[in-house]
Amino acid sequence: MSLSRHLPGSRRAVAVASGLVSPPPPPSSSSLPNSNTTTNSTTSTASLLQQPVQPRSFASQSNIRSRDIPHKLTLKHACKMSTMPAQHGHSEACCNIPPVVSKGYTPKGTYEELGGLNSYVTGPQEATKGIITIFDIFGFYPQTLQGADILATSDHSQKYRVFIPDWFAGEPAPLEWFPPDTEEKQKNLGAFFQKHSPPSVADKVPGYVSAVAAKYPQIKSWAILGFCWGGKVVSLVVSKPDTVFKAAVEAHPAMVDPADAANIKVPLALLASKDENPEDVKKFEQNLKVPKYVEIFGDQIHGWMAARSNLDDERVRAEYVRGYETVLKFLSKYL
Repeated sequence: MSLSRHLPGSRRAVAVASGLVSPPPPPSSSSLPNSNTTTNSTTSTASLLQQPVQPRSFASQSNIRSRDIPHKLTLKHACKMSTMPAQHGHSEACCNIPPVVSKGYTPKGTYEELGGLNSYVTGPQEATKGIITIFDIFGFYPQTLQGADILATSDHSQKYRVFIPDWFAGEPAPLEWFPPDTEEKQKNLGAFFQKHSPPSVADKVPGYVSAVAAKYPQIKSWAILGFCWGGKVVSLVVSKPDTVFKAAVEAHPAMVDPADAANIKVPLALLASKDENPEDVKKFEQNLKVPKYVEIFGDQIHGWMAARSNLDDERVRAEYVRGYETVLKFLSKYL
């Protein structure tokens, strides 16, 4: 199967141009979103407007999703209603997200060399639960570091220490390469993806976790979170029978392949953007055989929880916060 259609937006064009994937087939009616697809499309009714959305348990396959919010509400109201309430049985503390800083964020963590990789480390020293974050191709961006600090400080009932290794040895892809609207940009991105393929990084993750665990033996259980390109890494890592991870999260993952889902061994949350193929997301959810939470944030771009997040935008900031609330709730259930 061609991976071309699993790559979001401009990255698909780059991959095709670079020879990494085959060109996509012409669109057909079966590949278009419909009323049964997991999206944020809704019908606005008087009863919905008059009654608050009731929270549901993560144990359910159909959890609170963007589609529960009436689409005719104003932007101001939509931002207020999009914040997910604490789930039954979960601490209110996991919703206690600190104010998000749009510009000039000062990271709370430090940098350490772990397993031969420069790593951003944040969270309380006494934490007994760890999160390995696989960043997107843009590396240590402020929005990504702020997200790690949110995970490490927002849930007072569960303490997490978060680790972000630099797989790119200080040479991430420049954000200026997007959009890849020139031949030079396309060539550069194609070479980057070939050098840092998800399978090659996935093979290195177990060794990295072993090195971190040796330095932080107090951490007894692990989760993994991947953004964009890192989402594919997560799928590959938690498909191995001997994976050390207890839970996994993919945020706006690139290369969503339903075939990967059937092999995943641990509870998994997938938070997709409008740029991932909704049919692939739907099939991926159907193929998961583990506890799961899948949602499409239908008005957010690929990258809204990481480097490409425009936190000056009120709506993006609200969904950035809600994305991290969702991750915390999922981890409080399964990690």
